[in-house]
Amino acid sequence: MTEVIGWVSSAILFLTVSRQIYKQWQSGTSEGVSIWLFIGQMAASLGFAVYSWLVWNPVFIFTNVVMVLNGLVGFFISLYLKKHESSTAESTS
Repeated sequence: MTEVIGWVSSAILFLTVSRQIYKQWQSGTSEGVSIWLFIGQMAASLGFAVYSWLVWNPVFIFTNVVMVLNGLVGFFISLYLKKHESSTAESTS
């Protein structure tokens, strides 16, 4: 039962953050989203992944590795949208 709670919680976390990143992509704007959010999240997730590996907790290893990847996607989407917003603002000036 303990493992089930861990895996379900992992799925909920992943789906919640993924949904927010998808919403950002669909809206086509990075307004109000700091790339530092993703940098901090990736750094924390990477640290937790290493820690989880050292104490050998497969649920947390998987969850944190996936969250690093999720953070990378969010980071690059934010960079892309900020660049796109910047070039759009320059062309309308």
